[in-house]
Amino acid sequence: MKISFRLSALFFTLLLALAGCKKDDAVTPNSGPPVQTRTYYIASEEVVWDYVSEGRNVFLGRPFEKMDSVFAVNIPSGPTPRIGRRYLKARFVEYTDASFTTPKAVLPQWAHLGILGPVIRAVVGDSVHVVLKNKTSIATSIHVHGLLYGKESEGSMNSSTDPRGVVQPGGTHRYRYFARESSGPGPAQGSSAVWVYHSGVNTTQTDLNAGMVGAIVVTKRSMANADATPTDVDREIVTLYNIFDENMSPYLARNIATYLPGVTKPMTDDFMMSNKMHSINGYIMASHNAALTMKKGEKVRWYVMGFGDVQGVHTAHWHGNVSIMSERTTDVIEVLPAVAVVADMTPDDPGQWAYHCHVSNHAAAGMDTFYTITP
Repeated sequence: MKISFRLSALFFTLLLALAGCKKDDAVTPNSGPPVQTRTYYIASEEVVWDYVSEGRNVFLGRPFEKMDSVFAVNIPSGPTPRIGRRYLKARFVEYTDASFTTPKAVLPQWAHLGILGPVIRAVVGDSVHVVLKNKTSIATSIHVHGLLYGKESEGSMNSSTDPRGVVQPGGTHRYRYFARESSGPGPAQGSSAVWVYHSGVNTTQTDLNAGMVGAIVVTKRSMANADATPTDVDREIVTLYNIFDENMSPYLARNIATYLPGVTKPMTDDFMMSNKMHSINGYIMASHNAALTMKKGEKVRWYVMGFGDVQGVHTAHWHGNVSIMSERTTDVIEVLPAVAVVADMTPDDPGQWAYHCHVSNHAAAGMDTFYTITP
């Protein structure tokens, strides 16, 4: 019996080698939904984004004051022109099928995503296909972290002659990924892991500041529902801490022309500072916070992500409740650029609580929101 088992294992390993797969790519048989290919239809498209849609400082419960006005009030002329709270941006939007005519409805529990693209899901062992339609006026792509892919699905502009999945305006591209064992959670990470995805044409400057970013969640097969959500979680929340630098956006010139008509060469230090939007999911000053709601006693999983440059060092802090991250109990999580972490919370303190960056100047600039625990 033991000899037969060893021969079978050897034969399976040989088949993987002949197929050009690594042992890490194999799926360990266990209970869970059948292995499948999950297909997403995602468009990159342009939108006028409002960072403070309520038109006031919701976090402090007041009209815009001097500090708030730096980021939120349009000053179309004069010595200190400012674009204000609205900018032309690009974001990822999910559609129902390959026709890209009907956007997929966003469920109420995911309204908090804000500017983020749809959550891309997989169970360990699944394949994931993403069909990207570029509806913008610039080149875009999708570059994933954590999943296995070939060069044709890298979504990165390595050089001008090596586009690797870069999509020109009006074009489409199918990316093919695989959720290998190491794409899922490690021994101390619970039932699911989180990764980031983003446009990768110009990651050092324009793509991320334009707004094209989202989350990937990979669930352990033995703890996955049919829709790839983890079986032991009641509520999932994704938050991105990021300073969107509109000075580095590919739409800066168009935003200046739209909101500062007749103004030329406004690139003073004050103007450039006013374009650095210290946001959570693309909102500042707790704008659009109502969607961050959960019930007392629920198992809530927070996927917390960061992006940015050397200023993109954040500390996400919950008032009122604590979470567990990699077996550590905490109410503050360190977030670095392109890093994504999982934190589990069982809220026990009902009320509306602050959730903000604890880097003081980031919080002062608007990197604040609320989350609400109902009884």
